[in-house]
Amino acid sequence: MLDDMVDHLSTLREQPAWRLVPEATRSALLSEPVPRQPQGEAAVYEEFRRDVLPYPNGNLHPRFFGWVQGNGIPLAMLADMLASGMNPHLAGFNQAPALVEQKVVSWLAALMGFPENSSGVLESGGTMASILGLAVARNAKAGVDVRKQGLQSGGPRLTVYCSTETHGWVQKGVELLGIGTDWLRRIPVDTQFRMDVSALRAAVASDVAAGHRPLCVVGSAGTVNTGAVDDLQSLADFCQQQGLWFHVDGAFGALARLSPKLAPLLSGIERADSLAFDLHKWMYLPFEIACVLVRHPEAHTGTFALAPSYIARQPRGVSAGGFPFSDRGVDLTRSFKALKAWMCLKAYGVDSFARLIEQNVEQTRYLVGKIEAHPRLELLAPAPLNVACFRFRAEGLSAEQLDRLNTEILLRVQESGAAVPSQTVVNGAFAIRACNVNHRATRADVDALLQAVVDQGEAVLREWRSA
Repeated sequence: MLDDMVDHLSTLREQPAWRLVPEATRSALLSEPVPRQPQGEAAVYEEFRRDVLPYPNGNLHPRFFGWVQGNGIPLAMLADMLASGMNPHLAGFNQAPALVEQKVVSWLAALMGFPENSSGVLESGGTMASILGLAVARNAKAGVDVRKQGLQSGGPRLTVYCSTETHGWVQKGVELLGIGTDWLRRIPVDTQFRMDVSALRAAVASDVAAGHRPLCVVGSAGTVNTGAVDDLQSLADFCQQQGLWFHVDGAFGALARLSPKLAPLLSGIERADSLAFDLHKWMYLPFEIACVLVRHPEAHTGTFALAPSYIARQPRGVSAGGFPFSDRGVDLTRSFKALKAWMCLKAYGVDSFARLIEQNVEQTRYLVGKIEAHPRLELLAPAPLNVACFRFRAEGLSAEQLDRLNTEILLRVQESGAAVPSQTVVNGAFAIRACNVNHRATRADVDALLQAVVDQGEAVLREWRSA
C-alpha cells in the first residue's frame, strides 16, 4: 500500500487531472450486496487499486484549480497512518496526543496574532469551525442563558450580519443554531467585493430601532468567489463600538498571514473574537483539519463544557488531563488530527509554507496578466489573493449565450483531463474560477489551464457556427 501510494503521488503529472468513472466501475461499486463472507485482504486491496484509486476528483493534481481543495503532503499522509495506528481518543485525557493538539492550537493562535491565553480546537472543516464560532457568539451576546432557555425566552430577535459574498456555512449556521435565515442580514459589497461598512452600520441601526438584538458580524478573509478580504479593521472597530461579536471566516485566506509580504492584506484579523480557517486548504494538509480560535476562553468553554460523572476529571491517572477539547465543541469522540500539522510544521517550518503561499499568489497574478493580455479572455473580478474569475468571450453573443458557452468550456476542460477549474457567478455572469492552493502547480500548469480554456472555447464556437 505504501509503495503504491508513493508511486501514485510521484506520477501525478502523467495522469489526467480528472477522469470519469467508467459506467461498469460505477455500477460494480454501487450494486455489490453486503459482503457476508470474507473476500480476503489482497482481493479487496486489488479492487481498490482497480476501481477507486484511479478516479478521484483530481485535487492532488498539479493542474487542479477547482473550488478550494488542498493537495496533501506525503509526510502528512504518513502522519495520518501513525495517528490511526495509535488511535487515541482526543476528547482530552492524560496523554501525549492531547499535548500535541494543545501545542498546535497555541502555535496557530500565535501565528494569527491572538492572545496567548486564547482558546481553540481542531475541527473537520471550515464550516464546522465557523459554526462553533457563531455558537459561542450566540451564547455570549444573546442576553439570555441560551444553554438553559434556548431561544424560547421571548426576548428580542437575534440578528447576524454577513456580506452577500460570505460562504454558505453562515446560512447553515443560523438555521442549525435556531436563529433563522429571516434574521440573517446579507450586506451588499463594494466594487472590490468587500462588505460595505456603511450599509452594515445602517442595517444594525435599523434592527436596533426595531427592537431586535444585533449579535454578530461575520467578516471574510478571502471570500470563496473572488478571494476578497473585507476591511477587517473597520469591522473590528464597528463591532467594538456596538458591543457585537466579530467572527472572521478565514477558511483559506487567513493562512496568507504566514507570509510577511501578504499579512498586511489581513490587517485586523488578529482583533476577531473568533476565527475559523482550514489547514487542509492553504497549508496543503490532507483532509480533515480545520481550526477555530476564540479570543475569550471562558466564553468558548461556557458554550460547550459538560461534566457528567463518566468523564469526570481525576487528580491522577488517565483522566487527570481532563477533557478540554470536548469542552470546546460538540464532539466527544475526536481523532488525532493534530499530528499531521505538528509533524509538518516541525519538519518544514512556517517559512516554507509562507513561500508556497506567496508562490500561489504570484502564479495567480501571472494568470491575471495572461487573461488581460489575451483577446479571447476577460477578467470578471479583481484578484487580490489567489482566486481569478474569468471567461472566454466572442463578439456577437448575448449574455445568455456567453454563459452557455463558458459552461460548456468548463465542462469540456474538466472532461478532457487537461485541468480542473471550477465555476461561480460574478455580477450575474457565469465565470470560470481558478483558485490556487496548489503547492505542486507551476507557471507551466497555469499556461496549460489557459490554453485548454482557449482551445475548448474555439472548438465550441466552430461547432456553433457550423450548426
